[in-house]
Amino acid sequence: MHRFSTPWGDLDLTRYPAEPRDQLRAWDAADDYLLRHLAESEAAGSGPAKNGTTVVLGDRWGALATALADRHPVQVSDSFLGQQATRANLRRIGAEDRVRLLSTRDAPPERVDLLLVRVPKSLALLEDQLHALAPAVHRDTVVVGAGMVTEIHTSTLALFERILGPTVTSLAVRKARLIHCTPDPELPRTAGPWPLRYALPEGIGPMSGRTVTNHAGIFCADRLDLGTRMLLANLPHRQGPDRVIDLGCGNGVVGTAAAVANPESDVLFTDESHQAVASAEATFRENADPATRAEFLVADAATGVPAGSADLVLNNPPFHSHRATSDSSARWMFATARAALRPGGELWVVGNRHLGYHVRLRRLFGNCDVVASDPKFVVLRAVRQAPKAH
Repeated sequence: MHRFSTPWGDLDLTRYPAEPRDQLRAWDAADDYLLRHLAESEAAGSGPAKNGTTVVLGDRWGALATALADRHPVQVSDSFLGQQATRANLRRIGAEDRVRLLSTRDAPPERVDLLLVRVPKSLALLEDQLHALAPAVHRDTVVVGAGMVTEIHTSTLALFERILGPTVTSLAVRKARLIHCTPDPELPRTAGPWPLRYALPEGIGPMSGRTVTNHAGIFCADRLDLGTRMLLANLPHRQGPDRVIDLGCGNGVVGTAAAVANPESDVLFTDESHQAVASAEATFRENADPATRAEFLVADAATGVPAGSADLVLNNPPFHSHRATSDSSARWMFATARAALRPGGELWVVGNRHLGYHVRLRRLFGNCDVVASDPKFVVLRAVRQAPKAH
């Protein structure tokens, strides 16, 4: 837990899941810059009216929504983990009922008077959400974005300008910038380009030549990434009523491949991204046998899955948390996958060779086999062992 000093008081904030040894904070200089700008505007009498509707878009760990809880803001987020962090941080100050939490798949508020945008890593997600919020923005809406210098590009400003209105950026402070946008109600309201659909290449197993659906913000939304391609080409050949989990499902191509190959399977698609789970459902509905059973769950890895209930877990874990490179997500995915597997159940993982996932899997499962490899990627298989008899 780290203390964040804001113009509205000091806040003890954590990410989610909270790890006592984690040195990564739940805010950065961009969050701080945005809040101080807002406070200074209010003190000067030029800030937005407090009784209007405040929308906070892309609030990564709830720092903005928690600091502004007295405004009763609406937080719009694609991240289940981010919203769990927001809930925990609000609970710490007794303000759980002051912030309305919406996902990027929910209908946005009908009117927005103050729009605060924490620029996401994905330009596509920003574009998609600005299109969604544009009808609620009016001439007097105050629009302020924030991001680190490395996150704000000419293309970022162009999106604000094209979708909402004239846009300028501030000077950098502690490597952070603000974006100031003046809404222009006369701009034509056009539909955004998402979701994006594309046909998969041949030679990748059951999904060869089939079409996948990608909502904005998911990993490799416009092409099949090389790691997933390798996993698809080396999936296990199984038949019968398997319980399969596509863990960190993205657009659902891996779990759908398992369903196409084995229509008797029962597939759970799970991801912490609302956009990803919506993509997975669309991909599955278009390609799988209608009789194949499936569930779609926005969640923290495989938490909430009954212990010992899965036969097969398929996983292409991320190794970034926003802009921080870390294997913490992979480690947690592996641990929750092991808990979800029945004895004899298998976890299949694809990853970059240099990440050394085999070491972690051997430590956790007591075994790990290399199924396939090339100079960059490796597909690994670990089996949940039955408890030893005493």
